[in-house]
Amino acid sequence: MQPSFTTTLRTTAALLALTASGTALAQKTTLIVYTAWETETLKPYAEGFAKAAPDIELKYVRDSTGVITAKALAEKANPQADVIAGLAASSLELLKQEGMLAPYTPKGFEKLTRDYSGKATPPSWVGLDVWGATICFNTIEAKKRNLPRPETWKDLAKPVYKGTIVMPNPASSGTGFLDVTAWLQLYGEQEGWKYMDALHENIAQYTHSGSKPCKQAGSGEFPIGISFELRAHKTLAAGAPIEMIFPKKAWATTSRPPASSRARRRWRPRNATWTGWPARKPTSCSPRTGPSWPTPAWRERSRPSRPTTSRCWSRTISAISPKTASGC
Repeated sequence: MQPSFTTTLRTTAALLALTASGTALAQKTTLIVYTAWETETLKPYAEGFAKAAPDIELKYVRDSTGVITAKALAEKANPQADVIAGLAASSLELLKQEGMLAPYTPKGFEKLTRDYSGKATPPSWVGLDVWGATICFNTIEAKKRNLPRPETWKDLAKPVYKGTIVMPNPASSGTGFLDVTAWLQLYGEQEGWKYMDALHENIAQYTHSGSKPCKQAGSGEFPIGISFELRAHKTLAAGAPIEMIFPKKAWATTSRPPASSRARRRWRPRNATWTGWPARKPTSCSPRTGPSWPTPAWRERSRPSRPTTSRCWSRTISAISPKTASGC
């Protein structure tokens, strides 16, 4: 018996409706994440979140701390990012002051060390980890050039190191920003700038990122790179002939928060979530408020408004754009 035209029409309509319904169910929510994480640091977070929330797709925009901060500020009137992840706490404080972050308390927050998150309740950002400033010293290249092993930050200002040092530009790099603020805290305003003037005479190159100086030291392009301990560990693990030096009588670390938004509320810290992180040795520090960053053009002395930083920064965990928060 042949189906009637009406029956065929109804069946077709039902199939179309089912297909449309299936398409809707298959669609994922897309969130834009701005981050300054290293690529290898970003990977386990991306993989972990994908497993925990398969219906949400994260699209990452990655660059150095200064670039990501400037981009977010430029888009203040029309935010493009839903989440800020892995940005220095100093930058997150600036975005908070501009009213760009939505307060949020993640599950398990009470178990975290409170010093490494925003002070308000609920916080606008939540700290994830700390990293320490270090010197990557190529022992082979140093021997060729008869360079002594630097023991302190001030050693790097000695004439023997002229043209042998690379460091990250504080205007674009969170690591470079950490270095400068730490030196100003360690030596004071006048002596700090005096030291940096002397160090400048020995700098062969300022880099865009905090990783590159250690990579350059590892490859032998330059004997000395001012960087951070995670990159030093990675460079050592790759077989580069470098020594990771933590200068004596000086300790500076910083921390960043991975971002977490209410739209990502199902992804919460669990033991399984944190496995697979890049191997790194534990660090410790004593938070202390320090002077404001002097300028985007770091050798000028003018002082635009910037948040005070601390000897211990936070790699921030939570920074939620109002763009996302308003829809959660």
